[in-house]
Order: sequence, then structure tokens, then C-alpha cells
Amino acid sequence: MIWLNQAATTFPKPRCVLDAHTAALSAPPEGQFRSNAARNGDAFDRCRENLGKLLGISAVDHIYFTSGATDAANALISGLPLTGKRVLATQTEHNSVLRPLMNLTDRVGGVDIVPCDALGRVDPAAAARMLSEPAAALFVNHCSNVTGMVQDIPTLAEIAHRCGTLLVLDASQSAGCLPVDADAWGVDALIFTGHKALFGPQGTGGYYVRPGVPLRPFRYGGTGRNSRRLTYEYGDYEYEVGTQDAPGIAALNAGIEYVLERGVNAIHDNERGMMKALFEGLAAIPGVMLYGDYARCRGPLISFNIRELTPSDVAYILSGSYGITVRAGLHCSPLIHDAMGTSENGTVRVSVSDMNTKADIEALIAAVREISASVEAAT
Repeated sequence: MIWLNQAATTFPKPRCVLDAHTAALSAPPEGQFRSNAARNGDAFDRCRENLGKLLGISAVDHIYFTSGATDAANALISGLPLTGKRVLATQTEHNSVLRPLMNLTDRVGGVDIVPCDALGRVDPAAAARMLSEPAAALFVNHCSNVTGMVQDIPTLAEIAHRCGTLLVLDASQSAGCLPVDADAWGVDALIFTGHKALFGPQGTGGYYVRPGVPLRPFRYGGTGRNSRRLTYEYGDYEYEVGTQDAPGIAALNAGIEYVLERGVNAIHDNERGMMKALFEGLAAIPGVMLYGDYARCRGPLISFNIRELTPSDVAYILSGSYGITVRAGLHCSPLIHDAMGTSENGTVRVSVSDMNTKADIEALIAAVREISASVEAAT
């Protein structure tokens, strides 16, 4: 099988990730503040330190682990000071952000959408115009999981702060494969997931909140420390409650260490090479419609369609006849498809990681060429 659905979950994982997970499951359980069995420091703190290096975060004690980006987004939307206030979100956002914003109506006063173009680019000038009216937060998807467009976060953060607005960055699709520098960019809160370009297991992820930004937890429970305290003073909260996924965090840390050792720029260059081949190869096939632009969309994914076939048909044929796994549909980002003109059926998405090879790309292009030729012959 050729796995070209890396934007959903990376596969295969680096060997070090599998070894770390197995070692953690084979050793005495390491639970934060609940055991004296830990050796060489705590897996959670080691992972926080490495995330700080990777994402440009100095206050690593303000990084908190969750089950993934969806849990992280809900924690932020539930806990940030948004009650009764207007917030903005871009048209490129994932449903892990859109759905809590649209449904937690007791926490958010109203949501306005900052438009994007057909490539998924958000114009900072449009955001500035919409921020002429007060807004508590601006939610921005760093890298679109449909077109691969990467937003200008420093400019958007500057505009937001000028208007007294928090900048909340969703780095789920970029952390590990694109440079992220939260402190330098002025990010107030950041969402990340572990199972994509960080090469961690499913069920890992978290969020960061800049010191000074108030956040009320949306769940309470045991933490393994200060057990006599039953109530909290404002600003003295604990955010990681219950038994955490220590084996998952150990594996996630191994994935982050792989990225740090390999280098984000080296990973990005490798993936850009594959994306160049994909763009050029697919663009040369009659009947293929591409959504995106290699020169402007720098993320490791591409969306396309084949005339006369639905995206689900193409994905089914690729899987059943060629052993190639891709993704079809709206990719949990429904609003961007309105800008792309693909809202009815969505697109076929091909996404790569550092684990893919040139041969994988060549196989996909050859398969799409055969499928498209068959369609042309039949019509």
C-alpha cells in the first residue's frame, strides 16, 4: 500500500516512535505526579521542552497536553475570555475550530468569517477591515488542509494586536513540516496535534497559551498533586486532569526529536520536491483539475478532481485498483470549498510526509493518468 493521506495521519511512523511507545508500555507506568518510578526526568516535561524548541515557545510550562487538536480547540474556545464577544475565524478553518465556535453559543457572542480566495489565501487587509469593529479573538489555520496555502501569521498577529484582539493559531497541519515561531510571530494561543507531521500516535496533541492570557479550564479532576485543594482561585488553575496518555506522550516526544534532528527545513525541502513533481505531473494530465498553485501553496498537499468522476470514485479506484490511499470529500473544512467552487463533492487530496518517496509520487501520477485516459475514452 502507498499511503498518500499524510494530512490525516502520518504513516508509517519513524522507527524511534514505535520503539518509544513500546518501551513506555513495557516499563512501570509513568504518570505525572502519581509515581516515583520516573527516570531521567518526566516524559511530559521532556516533550514540552522539545515542543518549545520546535514551535518557538519559551514559556514551555504553558504547553498543555490533550487528546488532540479538537480537544485543544474546545479547551481554548471554552476557556478564553470570549463570553458574549464577537470573534473572527477564517474561511479556511477546520471543523475542529468551526464547530465549537458555532455551537458553544454560551461562550462566544458571535462568529464572523474572514474570506479567502480560491487558493485559500486570507488577505490581511480583509482581516483588518473586519477588525475595525471589536473582536475578542481571531482564529487562523496556519496551513490549509485542502489547498496547502500557508497564511502570513506575523502580519495577521500584528493587525489583531493593534485592535486588541487575540491571535489563536491552528498549527495542526504545519507543526513539524513548516517553520513555526510562536513567540516571534506574536501568537497568543496555539493548537497542535501529535499524529500528523509530528509523527506521534493518534490521541495526542495539545495547546499553548501565552503567559498573561487568561484561560479557565473546561474540565476538572485529579492531577496527582495538591489533592486537598477542591476549588481554585482565578488564574491558579490546573489544566491536565485525569490520567494522561504517558505512552503516547513518550512516543510523541520521539517523533518531535526525529523532526528536530532531521530539521524542519530539511523535511520541508524534501516534501516540496515531491509536491513539485505532483503539481507538474498532475497538471500535464488531460481532464485533471488542480486546486492550488505550487509557487504559492507551500504545504505538503494538493487537491484535484478528474472530470466526469466524483472525488469518492477516484479515491475508490486508486485504493482498489492501485493500492494508493488518498482522501476524498470536504476534508472537514467545508467553508473553503465555497471559495474553490467545490462545495458539492469536494476534492481528492494527496498529501505527503518525510516518509514518502519519489516512487510513491510516480505511482500516483501514473495511476491518475490511466484513470483519466479511461474516462476520456469512455466519453
